[in-house]
Amino acid sequence: MIAGVVSDSLDATIPLSVRDASGHLHEVTTVVDTGFNGFLTLPPAVVRALRLPWIATLQGLLADGQVALFPMYEATVLWNGQLRTLEAGSTESIPLVGMAMLHGSDLRIRVTEGGPVVIQPIE
Repeated sequence: MIAGVVSDSLDATIPLSVRDASGHLHEVTTVVDTGFNGFLTLPPAVVRALRLPWIATLQGLLADGQVALFPMYEATVLWNGQLRTLEAGSTESIPLVGMAMLHGSDLRIRVTEGGPVVIQPIE
C-alpha cells in the first residue's frame, strides 16, 4: 500500500522513493495525475541530482494540445514494496505519477484538504 495526502491546493500527493545511480533511495513528493497516461515525470534538477541514465527524447501531447519534446530517463522506484524500473520524462513541473504507474492498482482519494490518498495493488 502507498499512502499519501491531499494538499491544501487539492493535489493528491504521494511519497515516491526513487533510486539514484549509486543505488540509494530518495523520497520525492509526487502528484497523482489521472490525465497523464505515462509513468512518471521528474524535474531536470531531480534527474541530475539522481544521475538517471538518459534513454531518448520523445514527443508528447500536452493538455492544451501542444506537442512538446520530453527527455526520457530510466528510473527505478519503490512501488508497493517492489523495485520497479520504468521510463520517467523530465519536465519543468512538479513530479507527476501517471496512469501507467497506477495500472493494476486501486486508487482512493478523499478529496478534502488533508484527506487520505491510498493506492493498493488489485488482488
